[in-house]
Amino acid sequence: MRVQEVKDFFASRGLANRILTFSQSSATVELAARAVGCPPQYIVKTLAFKTKTGPIVICAAGNVRVDNQKFKAFFGEKAVFPHGEDVELLTGHPAGGVCPFALLPGVRVYLDESIRNFEQVYPAAGAPDNAVRLSPQELQKLTGGEWINICKLIPFE
Repeated sequence: MRVQEVKDFFASRGLANRILTFSQSSATVELAARAVGCPPQYIVKTLAFKTKTGPIVICAAGNVRVDNQKFKAFFGEKAVFPHGEDVELLTGHPAGGVCPFALLPGVRVYLDESIRNFEQVYPAAGAPDNAVRLSPQELQKLTGGEWINICKLIPFE
């Protein structure tokens, strides 16, 4: 795991105090929302995809999912998730701890509009038991991510 690299990333920017570590898992949106004490939409899920031009991650609100038609229109191909150990091999982070920081070289970062207007959001910080508190503007500045609009709300059942 690259947790130390993520911690070093934030420490070098004077933001080490923004990392939150939990005594329980925060590997899913529901678990992370419970650990942070916030509604699920403030949890940023970082989704890894394999594309023809290399791996990407998309940061999106916890209450949305990638719209396959929008993904294909934007990237020119179907959305393909890596599985199991491939997630860590492509991004440098394990499934449940994928974050947009300290990624392997060549991984491109995209930020979905679903998180843009929140005051604070909580992406993972490289492990399935932590998160980092940031504004969406800080997230964009720290990752160099490109804003896109490819998600849709998850319907309530």
